[in-house]
Amino acid sequence: MKQMLSALSLILLFHANNAFACGGSFQGFVSELKSEARSNGVSATVADRFFANVSKDDAVLRADRSQGIFTRPFLDFSSRLISSNRFQNGQRNGQKWDTVFDRIDRDYGVSRGVLLAFWAFETDFGAVQGDFNTVSALVTLAHDCRRPELFRPQVFAALELYERGDLDPARTTGAWAGEIGMVQMLPRDIIDNGVDGDGDGQVSLKTSPADALMSGGKMLRSLGWRSGEPWLQEVTMPRDFDWSKTGLDKKRSAKDWVHAGVTPKSGQLAAANLPASIILPQGHRGPAFLAYPNFDVFFEWNQSFVYVTTAAYFATRLEGAPRLTAGDPTPGLRRDAMKSLQQKLQSRGHDVGGIDGILGANTRAAVQAEQERLGLPADAWPTQALLNAL
Repeated sequence: MKQMLSALSLILLFHANNAFACGGSFQGFVSELKSEARSNGVSATVADRFFANVSKDDAVLRADRSQGIFTRPFLDFSSRLISSNRFQNGQRNGQKWDTVFDRIDRDYGVSRGVLLAFWAFETDFGAVQGDFNTVSALVTLAHDCRRPELFRPQVFAALELYERGDLDPARTTGAWAGEIGMVQMLPRDIIDNGVDGDGDGQVSLKTSPADALMSGGKMLRSLGWRSGEPWLQEVTMPRDFDWSKTGLDKKRSAKDWVHAGVTPKSGQLAAANLPASIILPQGHRGPAFLAYPNFDVFFEWNQSFVYVTTAAYFATRLEGAPRLTAGDPTPGLRRDAMKSLQQKLQSRGHDVGGIDGILGANTRAAVQAEQERLGLPADAWPTQALLNAL
């Protein structure tokens, strides 16, 4: 019998050939995917069955283009996601699955608060996992030409799961972006990091908290999580601080930041000798944090700065950190004003990563550079004063 290439082999093949084809007739695109599968060892019968019920899902495309929640400022975003009910459920689930979290800490070095935060935000502890057909969602996003390099390989990873008996093309559902299960993992991640946490012989990320949490822990370790190290710590900043030194791209040892006048908001410095950055989610008048190397791993799960900071902060709360000090941040910009700012920054030669009204890493860097040039507090927080000055 001819051996089928693994999904990883297919991904490498695609990269080598730069062959992330997209667009055109949807049915024609599906036919191309079937041909690609057959040319790499998948039987015609298996390919036909896998793609038999696939259809273009316009709701997936609408969801992909309307992620307006990520435009909200950190304090607003975090207060919406970290409700008292969610916090209490997190504490209860931490106790209920205590032995599982102990295993994750022992085997992968991932602290329970981190996985509890992702479990809470992704699916409300498994209650809301999404009802989009997974295969149709992945094929729709692969056909769409916005990010085919991400989603086309995931189609073939889903095909590999189908061959293994771990995915039903007609019935498996999940999030609009093709993630499956309680902590929302893409097919490739399930293949690479799926763990049978409850010992029943199957990896069931939709129904087994033990499987989902163990798999999430293994994935975080594979993404670079460093065992026994912190990720985020709230700090108090001196009033005369040079705000241009803040941002994820500026790192010093935590003890060097203390020598510069930065002090932990409560308790002791989490890790004096680790490199860390000062991040100001809403500028120098809002909350401030030391971000340690593990904080960067959160971005491997989600690219949104406001989501990542909220998840990392919630994880510290679930492990006993006090509620943050909100401060009195300068009002930010609404989405239309943010787009106008991005246009002005782009016209000055900055790469803002697209005019989308979202305060991403590129826009933050451009804002900070212009603030420094104009003599404004260079805290990377876009304000009306900056927009007026430009």
